[in-house]
Amino acid sequence: MMIHEVTEQVGRHKRRKRIGRGPGSGTGKTSGRGHNGYGSRSGNTAPSEGGRIPLFKRYPKRGFSNANFMKHYALVNVKALEARFSAGEEVTLDTLVKVGLVRDTSKPLKVLGEGELTKKLTVVAAVFSKSAAEKIAAAGGEAKVA
Repeated sequence: MMIHEVTEQVGRHKRRKRIGRGPGSGTGKTSGRGHNGYGSRSGNTAPSEGGRIPLFKRYPKRGFSNANFMKHYALVNVKALEARFSAGEEVTLDTLVKVGLVRDTSKPLKVLGEGELTKKLTVVAAVFSKSAAEKIAAAGGEAKVA
């Protein structure tokens, strides 16, 4: 069994740890901060470099990053559509949220081509990979760009 197969069944996102909610939570009393010292106090930050110039300021800036301009999509594979939808259904971002394949509707949907599709589905998404569009069409379905 591979790690990506486990995360498909368990879910992609881990629930956040609720700190300081009693002994039964495992992080009650000191809330995971230990007993004494600077780290146990509110408002503490990472240790400083003690008066010298911080490491990140000692090195020159180089290059450029396009990370700010990257488009983020909610990703769904064709094999997941095969498993969760019956023939003739329309697959939209809202239906994927109801089924639990996508977390919310904040990101546009991208359909990827991993797996096989045998059912005729009408899929509405912002972007389709080339292989996903081919597989949906081959099954008799329709890939609509919204």
